[in-house]
Amino acid sequence: QVQLAESGGGLVQAGGSLRLSCAASGRFVGSYAMAWYRQAPGKQRELVAVATSGGGTNFADSVKGRFTISRDNASNAVYLQMSFLKPEDTAVYYCNADGDFCTMLGCYRRNYWGQGTQVTVSS
Repeated sequence: QVQLAESGGGLVQAGGSLRLSCAASGRFVGSYAMAWYRQAPGKQRELVAVATSGGGTNFADSVKGRFTISRDNASNAVYLQMSFLKPEDTAVYYCNADGDFCTMLGCYRRNYWGQGTQVTVSS
């Protein structure tokens, strides 16, 4: 079983920065993308940034130039550096891992979610 745990959320003023971290725990190897999604009150969950297993990255238009995503494959972690934050970035941010995971029980296609971390940007 793979578990994702986020950290780093909080309250920040507009224009400030935050760094979110997500670590995947469990005994596994695999080929999977790691991504950050967010969900604001009353809105659908949306993709913020993704880091593929091959090293590629992609960002939502609303965060391009302000957010960066990086991953540490050795520690099964992914990070989201958020700069020049805006009030509209306020949301619960979720870590996601999607792809092929191999444990002692075998290899399976899976999609995992973290519990989420609140980011609040004040104006």
